[in-house]
Amino acid sequence: MRPPSESPLALIGYSADAARALRGAGLLAVPVPDEDPAAVLDACRTLRFVGALVHPSREVAFAGHVDPDPDARRVGRVDAVAFGAGTHGTYALSDALMDAVEGSGYAARGAGALLLGSGSDLARALPLLRLGFGSVGIVADSYPEAERFAREVPAGVRAFPVGRRDSALTSLSERADLVVLTGGPLPTGLLQPYHTLVDLTGQAGTGGSGAARLDLARLSELRLVRQLLHATGQRYRPEDLSDLAAALA
Repeated sequence: MRPPSESPLALIGYSADAARALRGAGLLAVPVPDEDPAAVLDACRTLRFVGALVHPSREVAFAGHVDPDPDARRVGRVDAVAFGAGTHGTYALSDALMDAVEGSGYAARGAGALLLGSGSDLARALPLLRLGFGSVGIVADSYPEAERFAREVPAGVRAFPVGRRDSALTSLSERADLVVLTGGPLPTGLLQPYHTLVDLTGQAGTGGSGAARLDLARLSELRLVRQLLHATGQRYRPEDLSDLAAALA
């Protein structure tokens, strides 16, 4: 791939095996302690680390100790950090999901979307609305929670917030083309043959509805591309990161 960079990459919450795997991608990666987020980040800046990758188990703990971008702020998590003029965090999974949908060839412009979650996890799917959806249903455990996320919808996209138990959910789902499940169960009977399901929980099935399922097999590689770009400034191709993404899983 590339010769190792002189500036090390911090691995927060990852093992020494993960560090060895990253060396194959031309990155000098060093596992660091993760018990005290503020102290760890201060030390990384002092030691001139170029950036950091944050393990999913530590994403929430470190989110409050960096300057997050809008997506990271909404979801309350960071999975990559860049050091330099400050300590900047991002949540690369959100943009990676957008890359996956766009790369699939799905015709988003003007279509309807239904985002269904159970809390802050809904924020993971909000970047999809940049792809040009015309309308979106925001479904959360309660109406006030759904309404809060509806305020984050880009201008020009019509938003319809509802609670999971709202009788309007069925008719709202009938207007959607893409159904994105970010958390919680998928309501029985919601999917129809004309729907395409994006399942971020890994637990939902189409239940014989005839609905299509968008392939997320490369989501981990797309996420790692975004993480490394943010943390190191280096661009990689997703197809070159398959083994590395598996090693970091």
